[in-house]
Amino acid sequence: MLQDKVYKGTTTVGIVCRDGVVMATEKRATMGHFIASKRARKIYQVSDRVAMTTAGSVGDAQFLARLIKVEMNLYEAQKEKRPTVRAIATMTSNLLHSTRYFPYLVQLLIGGVDENGASVFSIDPIGGAIEETDIVATGSGSPMAYGVLEDAYTEGLTVDEAVELAVRAINSAMKRDSASGDGIDVVKITPEMYYELRKEEVEQILSKFRK
Repeated sequence: MLQDKVYKGTTTVGIVCRDGVVMATEKRATMGHFIASKRARKIYQVSDRVAMTTAGSVGDAQFLARLIKVEMNLYEAQKEKRPTVRAIATMTSNLLHSTRYFPYLVQLLIGGVDENGASVFSIDPIGGAIEETDIVATGSGSPMAYGVLEDAYTEGLTVDEAVELAVRAINSAMKRDSASGDGIDVVKITPEMYYELRKEEVEQILSKFRK
């Protein structure tokens, strides 16, 4: 089967905080039972203060990330303003719905900060878009990630507190889901910055859970 040869398998997390958004993924891409890559990129900056995480086919995800980024650059040039998170999610939803009979094999999270505040949208392969108001996880490891998120999330988390929670959730999924593993990428987004944590910073957070 062709689908069995598609790079896939993922855990992604999005958390809405009082001062921003945190997005996190792990780095493993699988092809059936084979680990095809240990350095797969699953989080992309698609606008100034907006990130997209991807679960599913790596090829489809990479193409969509390039396409959405180009569309957002055109949006800014034409309208002379930054697109809102909702505008990016709506455009992506419309794109996926237009190809619903030959869908992209992806589940996306689009999250960031704009003049309306912090928000995260979950988008399925045929364009269904839902605004998440607190926590969300996608991919094969999401059941394990949700166990951590639902236990520890509280309303009003700061971005830095949410970073630790996201790392804990991804780490939990990596321990139980064979399609998730090989490191964690984390992005925190506030009105002032889009910041991707360095490997050393993630390791420092993980060390707290190993004691």
